[in-house]
Amino acid sequence: MFNMSLVMSIRGRFRVVGAVTAALALSFLPAGQASAADVNNARNAGFESGLSNWTCSANSGTTVSSPVHGGTTALKATPAGQDNARCSQTVAVKPNSSYTLSAWVRGGYSYLGVTGTGTTDVSTWTPDSTAWKQLSTTFTTGAATTSVTVYTHGWYGQAAYYADDVSVFGPDGGGGTDPSPTIPGAPSGLSVSGTSSSSVSLAWNTVSGATGYHVYRNGTKVTAVTGTSATVTGLAASTSYSFQVTATNAAGESPKSAAVTGTTTAGPVGPALPKHAVTGYWQNFNNGATVQKLADVQSQYDIIAVAFADATSTPGAVTFNLDSAGLGGYTVDQFKADIRAKQAAGKKVIVSVGGERGTVTVNDSASATNFANSVYALMREYGFDGVDIDLENGLNATYMTQALRSLSAKAGSSLIITMAPQTIDMQSTSNSYFQTALNIKDILTVVNMQYYNSGSMLGCDGKVYSQGSVDFLTALACIQLEGGLAPSQVGLGLPASTRGAGSGYVSPTIVNNALDCLARGTNCGSFKPSRTYPDLRGAMTWSTNWDATAGNAWSNAVGPHVHALP
Repeated sequence: MFNMSLVMSIRGRFRVVGAVTAALALSFLPAGQASAADVNNARNAGFESGLSNWTCSANSGTTVSSPVHGGTTALKATPAGQDNARCSQTVAVKPNSSYTLSAWVRGGYSYLGVTGTGTTDVSTWTPDSTAWKQLSTTFTTGAATTSVTVYTHGWYGQAAYYADDVSVFGPDGGGGTDPSPTIPGAPSGLSVSGTSSSSVSLAWNTVSGATGYHVYRNGTKVTAVTGTSATVTGLAASTSYSFQVTATNAAGESPKSAAVTGTTTAGPVGPALPKHAVTGYWQNFNNGATVQKLADVQSQYDIIAVAFADATSTPGAVTFNLDSAGLGGYTVDQFKADIRAKQAAGKKVIVSVGGERGTVTVNDSASATNFANSVYALMREYGFDGVDIDLENGLNATYMTQALRSLSAKAGSSLIITMAPQTIDMQSTSNSYFQTALNIKDILTVVNMQYYNSGSMLGCDGKVYSQGSVDFLTALACIQLEGGLAPSQVGLGLPASTRGAGSGYVSPTIVNNALDCLARGTNCGSFKPSRTYPDLRGAMTWSTNWDATAGNAWSNAVGPHVHALP
């Protein structure tokens, strides 16, 4: 929540646009009906034999054991600045024949295509995907075509992509094929990984040869997934259910697994957040600001973000250590009791992850799982209502999205998720922070961008604005408001005093004027939004402690103003 070095650069991402535009002309075609003689003409289609039969440009490809769609391995290909990580295979085909080309992909931009058809070469693509997604298209070979080249690739400088279970399905071209699948065995290790008042999350072991799984609730199929976990939603609170899972592939469906019982929790308790809310960070350390117990936090704050959770030696996992010594002997039992008291008064208390010196990294599926499990454990131990994401050293949109969705599946609909990105993180929807916010828009509470320690920035009108003005707040908020976030998910983050941040402090009057400009269309500066946003969520400050040091001037002025917004 403190300092950052402003680095603004215009990247060559716009070259993606041409490829995307061209690809949009292609449709995602469903796989055609197979005849008895049709086969998958691709070799090593599931990458079970490493990269045998495949060639990847610039040594960009490798095989990995996780994540996989089917079997035990999948392709991982990582583009570079001048390479798109193209992996290809020459496939024998019959002339004058129709084929369906398909593959399962996830991760960064993923393309699937074929060349050398003798007719029309085709391709299809998908943008970033956090889950396995099937790409499919069809092609016809020419009169003299006996082989084609099928390929996958990503996009220059973008995230790695994964591919698995490639298929060139059609008449046997005579070049050989992978063995036909057999019905997989029943899944083992089925367990309940999380519950909420309306959902039960399940996990199980990978089944060799499976391409998907069916989940049964009380004997009735309720969902189908490609991974080894699922969340069954729409359940009644405080109710027990029996679950089983089967494994599937082209050969059929396995017997059901052993059953497990999952019991939903009681329904959410306590009042919901008010329409307009004030967020304040509470310092779990003494840096010269007023030392507070949680019970001392001013009543104007609706969301109290406890700063901060600590990284552990396990990638992605966090813990919380109350600084009892620094806080004058404040005990864990007192802290937990104060959380319950604040909640009884209608407040939400969440744990913040990150800060200027935060070292938590979530950059793969394992660390995403560790993050979700550890945060949920803290929620259950201390009673936190949710989590705040304040990672100021970068985040991975794909895996942070995965982590927060996993946490949501465990905690349920009452989960509070807030974010505190720096101004540079929200300049464009292509930035990882902005992508993450949009990816979880259905479960996101509020993004309180830090309008401080940033220097000059672009507003939504393309003009440059400097810190310290109404225009800086409103023109930068406009980017979020017009970039896909709901007004109720946008808050203005400001220091509580000149000591709260190195730069960017503005008087509470400026904060209130910006709120009025955005919500009512009044008290604007030279920039005036094209419309008003009466559902604007409110404001945030660093910190309740610095606010107390300054005589609570910030919360006494901004708090009532936020709560009086239309």
